[in-house]
Amino acid sequence: MKVKIIGVGTRMPDWVTAGVDEYQRRLPSEFCPQLIEVPLGARRRGQALDKAIEKESLGLLKHINKGDYVVALDVLGRSMNTEQLAGKLLDWQREGDALCFLIGGPDGLSSACSKRANLRWSLSDLTLPHPLVRIVLMEQIYRAWSVNARHPYHRY
Repeated sequence: MKVKIIGVGTRMPDWVTAGVDEYQRRLPSEFCPQLIEVPLGARRRGQALDKAIEKESLGLLKHINKGDYVVALDVLGRSMNTEQLAGKLLDWQREGDALCFLIGGPDGLSSACSKRANLRWSLSDLTLPHPLVRIVLMEQIYRAWSVNARHPYHRY
């Protein structure tokens, strides 16, 4: 199964890169997510914020293929516990489609990204900085994979 994490922001701090790398190293190669970074839209005084969000979203959408299953990370999306995520992961693997996770910038995703998404998922009711979301997402993917693989990382 091909998994992509498409996120707004380049040149992440070393701690973010190290966290993502750690979980990529732990996952089996056939399931390891590819990280694709999209530049942050320019935010200038007096310019509408919508323009920056739209530019970022166009950058995200260009990395999605027609048949991809898209999960947009959205604070207003559906919440899932670990077992529900593990179940979804099994479903996605059975369906065999490529899986894309979208991480917006500091101001979120455009309505075009939300409309393209097959699922809007909320990692938390808390507002998380978009660099931290990459690590939390990778850990949750790894945890769900470990549940399905009966790996001891996730204890029941």
